[in-house]
Amino acid sequence: MHAPLPHTSDPAVLDAVDRLVAEFGDRFPARLVDSAVRGSRDDLDAVPVTALPELVERLARQRLLDA
Repeated sequence: MHAPLPHTSDPAVLDAVDRLVAEFGDRFPARLVDSAVRGSRDDLDAVPVTALPELVERLARQRLLDA
């Protein structure tokens, strides 16, 4: 079982937002990238904590590519 991290201070979320803003900042406002990452984190709530950083970023990236 994992303990959910608050999204406002979750380092995996903050790092993913930073990387994806750098990657998609010319196409999307930072707030939309932030929303995609946080939404992805919410959707992956049942995933073990050790897998979250990679999966959150992958899911958010795919959602931004599909947008």
